[in-house]
Amino acid sequence: MTMTLTPPETRERTAPSLRTRRLPKAAVGALHGLAVLLAVAWIVGPADARAGLLAVVLAGIVPLWSRIVEGRRKAKDRLVTLLVTTAFGIALIPLGSIVWTVLEKGVPVLSREFFTYSMRNVVGEGGGIHHAITGTLLITLGATVISVPIGLFTAIYVVEYGDGTRLAGALRFLVDVMTGIPSIVAGLFAYALFVVIFGDGVRMGIGGAVALSVLMVPVVVRSCEEMLKLVPTELREASYALGVPQWRTIVKVVLPTALAGIVTGVTLAIARVIGETAPLLVIAGATDSVNFNLFDGRMATLPVFTYTSIIQPGVPPEPAIARAWGAALVLLLIVMLLNLIARLVSHVFSPAGER
Repeated sequence: MTMTLTPPETRERTAPSLRTRRLPKAAVGALHGLAVLLAVAWIVGPADARAGLLAVVLAGIVPLWSRIVEGRRKAKDRLVTLLVTTAFGIALIPLGSIVWTVLEKGVPVLSREFFTYSMRNVVGEGGGIHHAITGTLLITLGATVISVPIGLFTAIYVVEYGDGTRLAGALRFLVDVMTGIPSIVAGLFAYALFVVIFGDGVRMGIGGAVALSVLMVPVVVRSCEEMLKLVPTELREASYALGVPQWRTIVKVVLPTALAGIVTGVTLAIARVIGETAPLLVIAGATDSVNFNLFDGRMATLPVFTYTSIIQPGVPPEPAIARAWGAALVLLLIVMLLNLIARLVSHVFSPAGER
């Protein structure tokens, strides 16, 4: 076997041809940064449309420059990266605008009185959202108590007992249909149900909990079903090989393994329904007083309080509108807190290798 050695002078001549030319990172970063600044100035500042057009031109220079220097493949990669990043930035604009507006108008309203007082006998300035926070927490808790057992047991049946059966397929179809039900329909269903039981004009917190549970159950079912499917089949088979019955395998093996995902799904389902307005406006009603009894009388909630403060602000309207922005900010913070709790629970209860 013979080995051919390349002379050093040949290697020196061929090495530069193997290196691909690259755009200077500093220049690319400067162009992108200037384009972003111009776009931001066009969106939030006094700059006219020419600033936005110049931002597009500066961003488009990089792929053209890359086509000349780096070749067609790298230019396509830079162009697609630019389009994806731009789409992501555009998607953030509404979110950033909402958060900024709510913070700007809601933070000045927050105070100790705002959280500890209700609107009972308050006209004009003063008062707070204590009654609305209490109603929101109680109704959401009632909806969770109703929805979690139903959703979890349904998911267990679909995955563990009825996999492949017609009934399981029908349940999946019905759950998908329920996922798209408008919230107002859920409120009308709860109202019709309670009218049959208690008569016309019924308004109570438990009705709001039932309406929210109609919206919450399909979310819980789908999230729990997907988490149960992720449990390795080998764990079930190992348990069966030891003579453990199926129900005990589910309780001791399957559910603990999927606990992180199940709790996360339930928390996100709560965050999904806690801001609903239409069903609560229909069945739970509105009140200015604190009500701790889900089964008696109207019950205020943060979404309904915000809606009624805007629709019927009174005279003068400024204090009511300010309270509406404050309630919206508190509701936004609660939803954000629930999402953070979901992430924390997922991190704490997930297996060590998946954290």
